[in-house]
Amino acid sequence: MQRFRERGARRRGLVPVIVPFAGYGGPGWLRVLGRVVLRRPGEHAGTDDFTSIRGWRSFTSIHVPGVEVRVSVGRTRRTIRADRGGVLDARIEASLPPGWQRIRLSIADGREVEAPVFIVDESVRFGVVSDVDDTVMVTALPRPLLAAWNSFVLDEHARMPVAGMAVLYERLVRAHPGAPVVYLSTGAWNVVPTLTRFLGRHLYPRGTLLLTDWGPTHDRWFRNGAAHKRLELERLAAEFPQVRWLLVGDDGQHDEHIYAEFSAAHPGNVAAVAIRQLTRGQAVLAGGRSGREVHGDQTPWLYAPDGAGLSAGLETTGLLGSDGQ
Repeated sequence: MQRFRERGARRRGLVPVIVPFAGYGGPGWLRVLGRVVLRRPGEHAGTDDFTSIRGWRSFTSIHVPGVEVRVSVGRTRRTIRADRGGVLDARIEASLPPGWQRIRLSIADGREVEAPVFIVDESVRFGVVSDVDDTVMVTALPRPLLAAWNSFVLDEHARMPVAGMAVLYERLVRAHPGAPVVYLSTGAWNVVPTLTRFLGRHLYPRGTLLLTDWGPTHDRWFRNGAAHKRLELERLAAEFPQVRWLLVGDDGQHDEHIYAEFSAAHPGNVAAVAIRQLTRGQAVLAGGRSGREVHGDQTPWLYAPDGAGLSAGLETTGLLGSDGQ
């Protein structure tokens, strides 16, 4: 089906373009993220192309597998390749100063685009990993019909943020200058532009979105979302062994179990776990709660229904003050 759609699109004159995603890195390396899709000549594919789109448009784009992409970082040139879903996800060796920087991505006979990357200074000791669905944005994702409505039909302006979470995250990054923010979700790479606009519109701190593929794979119909989160957390622990992460999630899916496993395996990499408690109505739509509160022996576990409650709890840990640095 993919090959059939791609051939038809190319006959209509569509050409490969790069959708740049925000990446991250450290001293001497960076992780490049993006996606290659087919668009009309001259039509840009950046994350700010549309100010209001229906979700289904994100899933009808035609990706281009196997395309070679040149990455330019100052005078450094590297070549990476899109995977079978058109996704660019590669670690390269290159040096950039700490903070938000820009790199350039290009393909043969294509328009060069800029991609943001956040370089974590080696002196940074704190970071935030946050779930998206029902943690920063109310989606009730586990219910299939509601998930389809939220993903394919609902206008992104109609999506509701979770009260107080943006303020909490802003307080955290102010208390810890240079802290990386990672939004870890089981959602598809297709919706990165939509989520990026949503987070910016509701004043969430800039960060890297780590999502996964959507649709059938070689051995199953859908990706394993829990496995995706575990894999990315393990990777962050290996890439930034000096960073202690605040893990933020909700009690409607598997976040508590995943975070408890990670905390037990990497106690030195977890500063605290903050769990947003769903309301009764949201819990019903989300298919229920986890049914238990988790409390680690060493890691602080905090529970509250919104950002204000979690903020009050985090104040007792010192993570929102200068002594939490």
